[in-house]
Amino acid sequence: MSRYEISKLTTNDFQAIMDMEDEIFGKAGESTLGAYYVRLCCEFFGDTCFMARVEGRPIAYVLCFVRDREAYCTTLGIHPDYQATRVVPLLLRALISEIAYRVDKCWFTVTPDNLPARKLHKSLGATDVDTRLDFYGPGDERVVSVIDRVAFDRLRVRYEKLGLIAPGEQREAASLAESA
Repeated sequence: MSRYEISKLTTNDFQAIMDMEDEIFGKAGESTLGAYYVRLCCEFFGDTCFMARVEGRPIAYVLCFVRDREAYCTTLGIHPDYQATRVVPLLLRALISEIAYRVDKCWFTVTPDNLPARKLHKSLGATDVDTRLDFYGPGDERVVSVIDRVAFDRLRVRYEKLGLIAPGEQREAASLAESA
């Protein structure tokens, strides 16, 4: 059984993310994230971006950034050898525990045919709100979905039972931040 290590991104994770982009998406003929965007995630949004490793080897990541009280979860990349493993819930636990009490909304975009991602978003409480044409360029179609504050509140107990967030832990941190 693999032992997964989940950590927040640091500046030193830049090349590992770029390499995984090529391995996961590039080899499948899909577009990959640009270096500029990945660098921003590693330098400025590391508190809401996470990487999973097995025996020190990067195998998965989730990229998310927060602006005001909204999160934008842009990419979940899982090496093919580790898809359908425990790594997805572990990455989600790290992400949700970081943002659940910080934001009122979490946005996702996904291609209409990416049914596993759409199902995952729905299981987290997301609702499809729009379909956008030419989102990342001509011909690119994306479904936009969101988990809003009402859904976060409604699902908090579920998230706690699933171990995605610790009861009260982030709530206390959020209360301290709001009162500062």
